[in-house]
Amino acid sequence: MTPLRTLSLSALVLALAACQTAPSRAPAETPAPEPAPVAAGPAANDNMNAVAWVQTAEEYSLLTVQTFLAASKELDRAINTPGWDALVPSERANPPDGLPPAVIVDIDETVLDNSPYQARLVRDGGSYNEVTWDAWVREEEARPVPGALEFAKAAAERGVTLFYVSNRAAHLNDATVANLKAVGFPIQSDDQFLGLGFFVEGCEQHGSEKGCRRQHVGRTHRVLMQFGDQIGDMVSIDANTPAGRKRALQPYLAWFGERWFVLPNPTYGSWEPALFNNAWELPEAERRQRKLDALHYAE
Repeated sequence: MTPLRTLSLSALVLALAACQTAPSRAPAETPAPEPAPVAAGPAANDNMNAVAWVQTAEEYSLLTVQTFLAASKELDRAINTPGWDALVPSERANPPDGLPPAVIVDIDETVLDNSPYQARLVRDGGSYNEVTWDAWVREEEARPVPGALEFAKAAAERGVTLFYVSNRAAHLNDATVANLKAVGFPIQSDDQFLGLGFFVEGCEQHGSEKGCRRQHVGRTHRVLMQFGDQIGDMVSIDANTPAGRKRALQPYLAWFGERWFVLPNPTYGSWEPALFNNAWELPEAERRQRKLDALHYAE
């Protein structure tokens, strides 16, 4: 091969090599950032704000004290007004005239504060059950609702007998009375406590309704006032629905703040199951959804 031909061939080889493209390389992928760690903390609980409000908000104690102060101002007028009676006609089995005066109070969240029990449930992620409730009651550690003890003592000093009408079970009677006495509530006789299961002759009991027990008090006393954190503490509710609850109290609206006094309780009550047709057997998520559906929203 001649030098010229060799040179030309070499140039051709170099030209062809220059025309070849180097194999492409995929750019290196940037690794995805690690997800931010989830901060550890207490589990969500529907009742936390309610319990915190009862235990820490000045507004709560102001409301309860305000309620009992308002009742105290009506007490002398109630005592001295013939015919003054706080029982609905269907629960008044006999005329009240001439009978000694009495006041009916509910216990839980009306005169005794059980928010420490509710706080335990929030802390432990639990819900109400008879075992934990019984254990709490037997501790006899519930404190008076602000203002309740002062009113009770003022009523007793005026010769008014307090009757404690509660839906606590019968086996908790002794612990309940002991707790009331320990914090200073006036109880001259254990007969002043009427718990769940108390039999009233001649009166048909419906579930846990308190109507028969109120009637029992009215047979021997003129009931000046009633106190409770539930509508059912003053009058029987035929249907525990929002409409049924309104219907029960409608005829007696003028009695509130005069003969009937309501204590604030956002932690539990018959108002809650009324929102899901009293169907506690529903899963918690379904009950929560029905409560959400019952809310009114801004447009």
